[in-house]
Amino acid sequence: MKIIYRLRGWLMVPPMIFVMLCIWNETENKWLLGGGGVIFALGLALRVWAQMHLHYRLKVKKTLTVTGPFAYVRNPTYIANTAMLAGACMLGEIFWFAPIQVLYCAVVYTLVVRYEEAHLARKYGGAYQEYVGQVPRWLPKLKLLDKRMNSMAKYFIPSLSAEVHCLLFILPFLAKEMIVH
Repeated sequence: MKIIYRLRGWLMVPPMIFVMLCIWNETENKWLLGGGGVIFALGLALRVWAQMHLHYRLKVKKTLTVTGPFAYVRNPTYIANTAMLAGACMLGEIFWFAPIQVLYCAVVYTLVVRYEEAHLARKYGGAYQEYVGQVPRWLPKLKLLDKRMNSMAKYFIPSLSAEVHCLLFILPFLAKEMIVH
């Protein structure tokens, strides 16, 4: 499991290379392209919101994160990644591959989360176990939005900067579209 955890980002590369290079059964539909862009943007927004609370890649002392999207689901970053990758499939006009991409992400991220949860249980002990008992892994509990907007504002720009590299995901698909058409 540890190797899958360490390679979690790289494991998303092969399906995306496939989508970039595949021209079989492309769907020429501006609505699907727009939908893909919206799904990608929602995934990116969720990822930035998660970063504003998690502070991954930021030089901030790490603590058990239970605010922001982590108050609703334990793995919002992986949900965001899945949305971005499914959106990229649609942007690449390989709409039929989006459900396959979602299933692939579900398998990989389930394995990753098993490793991560064991690590967090060792690191945070009872506090993490209490969190696990209150917050679902994948499907959010509907609660009122967090009232900690001031802490969100404090980390918005640094979090956006830390996640700007995610915009690079769509460049190959835009290049494909310009080259093929």
